[in-house]
Amino acid sequence: MKKFIPMKGVCAMGCNIEIDDNNKLVSLEFLGGCDGNHKGLDALCRGMDVDEIAEKLEGITCGRRSTSCPDQLSKALRLMKGSANA
Repeated sequence: MKKFIPMKGVCAMGCNIEIDDNNKLVSLEFLGGCDGNHKGLDALCRGMDVDEIAEKLEGITCGRRSTSCPDQLSKALRLMKGSANA
């Protein structure tokens, strides 16, 4: 499943996420924000289980913000998984 998920409260506008049938992250591409950090997230998370990624990234903040791109990614992954099960 591949889907664009908008993000809130961060510099990135959203991300394209692809998950395979085994619940593994295939690809991740952020639109806007810190390019190097986003490429790093993609490289580190590619091939990992979506639930494990979401658990590790949930609650990370950025500066004074109550969220971050990693936190928004955790929410996006859970949203995608929920829509796949619906």
